[in-house]
Order: sequence, then structure tokens, then C-alpha cells
Amino acid sequence: MPGLDLTADAALLTQAICDVESVSGNEARLADLVEEAVRAVPHLVVRRYGDTVVARTELGRPTRVAIAGHLDTVPVNANLPTRFVEEDGEAVLVGRGTVDMKAGVAVQLKLAAEVAEPVVDITWIWYDHEEVGEDLNGLNRLLREHPEELRADFAILGEPTVAGIEGGCNGNLRAEIRTTGRRAHSARGWVGVNAIHLAAPILDRLAAYEPRSVEVDGLVYREGLNAVTIRGGIAGNVIPDECVVQVNHRFAPSRSPEEAVQHVRDVFEGFEVTVVDLAAGARPGLDVPVAKAFVEAVGAEPRPKYGWTDVARFSGLGVPAVNYGPGDPLLAHADDERVPVAQIHAVEAGLRAWLTGA
Repeated sequence: MPGLDLTADAALLTQAICDVESVSGNEARLADLVEEAVRAVPHLVVRRYGDTVVARTELGRPTRVAIAGHLDTVPVNANLPTRFVEEDGEAVLVGRGTVDMKAGVAVQLKLAAEVAEPVVDITWIWYDHEEVGEDLNGLNRLLREHPEELRADFAILGEPTVAGIEGGCNGNLRAEIRTTGRRAHSARGWVGVNAIHLAAPILDRLAAYEPRSVEVDGLVYREGLNAVTIRGGIAGNVIPDECVVQVNHRFAPSRSPEEAVQHVRDVFEGFEVTVVDLAAGARPGLDVPVAKAFVEAVGAEPRPKYGWTDVARFSGLGVPAVNYGPGDPLLAHADDERVPVAQIHAVEAGLRAWLTGA
């Protein structure tokens, strides 16, 4: 396969990157192409860790910014190769990865090659396994094994934001709320205790729950607490002795993970609560000078990020972080994933203006 042409139009580069299938676990070929392309750029110092590629400028600037994007996608479903179409008079690129998040990666690669003397030093990071488990995530692996690569004063993730700025992110908690009964034959149900019936108050509390809207550093994050799965029962003629309601709590970044856990335990007081997944949120940190300069250069009004993203890994290191990339996040993972070409060019222009001080 021919190499990546980093001088190409960003939309054409997006297409070339998307057409290299890189479902999680299969990123090696694309990582090879990315490494080959950036090693040819004389102003970058390049290192590779597994299928994660790191390219740094070393200009001695007083400020360093990390700009990152993941190389993997969710599974393909008859949506590769990509194709350009026209919708309402606008050019759109359709196919797997166009939104999440190879358009953002294409913009990053192009600017990494073309902006030789940015106003800040940059650590460009293109990493693997974002769409799967925490233990495989390439950025998390860097954090464990090479934390020096993540040292920065500010960070930008190329996650889709409709070419706007989304600061920080909500935290994410999943917990299992369990009820315990006693099995019996359903023909003599009165001798058993139905665990599914005992779960009714759990659902009542969820239905009555009123989520908060919380202002953090000037952005208003909306929280949520919802049932996402229910399981119980073993057969059509057996009174169930266990029922488990799994709930998902999205909490504002002003609330610590420990506080979020306590909140869920308080809501479901009297029930057995087991936390099965927990990730801290990320404050937007838009009050630091480098973030203010970025917002001013891009010219977009920052919004909160409701979903969890890898900005939280930087926030955990004390590095303010935002999401900024082309594509509508509502189309991420969709079979009709598509990105307007105008959004790709808008993000390229915004990042270029900031990096060059233009």
C-alpha cells in the first residue's frame, strides 16, 4: 500500500486513513503508515510504543501541548471503503472512522508535518485500542510505562465535537444493585420470595431521580442516573432468587469518584450496591493562559463534554484538556458514519491559526 501523503488535502488524507481498516486490535498497518510518514518530517522526534506513535517538537518553548487521537475504530459493517457524496449541496465523506475519529487524526498528521515552528512545543500522540477495554488503551499504557510522554501544560483530544470546543468531560460510574429472594416452583409461589418483585423500589427511585446540572469552570455539565440492564430469573416456572439492576451514573467533574460512589450508595440505601466500573471526570481548565489562547484562536464558544473521553487521563495528571475535532458525536459508531468536509477544514484552520499564532 502506498504511504500517507501528508501534503494532501485534509479530506483526502482522511479518506486514505479511513480506508486502512484498523478495528481495535488491528491497528498495526495504520500505525506503520503513520510512523513512516512522520519519521520523514525533519522537525519531529519520533518514538513508537507498540501501535502507539509519538512525535515531538523540541524547540525549547516554555509551554508544551499534547495533541492526541486514536487510530482504531469499532467493527466495520459494510461501510468501507469510504466515499464522497453530496448532501444538501455540501461535500460529505461517508464510512467507518470518518467521525470517530480519523478525520481528527488526519488534521493532526497534516499539521504535524506542515507547522515546523509552532508557538508551543507539541507532543503529537496517535494511539491504539481506545474503543476497547481500559487495560489495552494505548494512552493508558503510555501513562503506566512512559508517563514522561504525557507531560504537558495543556492537551487536546481530536474526538468529534462538530468542530467546536468541548471542555473536560463527565465522570462515569456503573454499579449493580442486587436483590435476593428465595427460589420456589411458580405454581407455589407463596413459598418463595420473588427477587424481581423486590427490585421495584429500585426502579421507583430511578424514576423519581432528578439529575443535577452543575457549573464547573464556566461550563454546565448535566448529570444522569439511569438503569441500563436488568437481569433475573432462571426459568419460566421458577420464582427468581436474584435480580440485578445495573445503573449508569454520569457525574460532573466537580464530583470525585469517591463522592460519586457514595452518592449512588445513598440513593440506593438499603440495597446491596457493587461498583463495577468507575472513571473520574475532567475539569475543563479553560482558565489557564494556554487554553484561553486556544479558545480565542479557534473562535468557538466552549461547551461541556457529557460523555467520557481520554481527556480524563490528562486531567488526572493535572493537565487541562479539551476535545476538538470534526464530526457529529451522535454519528460515532453508526453504520452511516459521515463527516462534512467543511468541518475537517474548519478544524484544520482553527488548529493552524492557534499553532502558528496567525
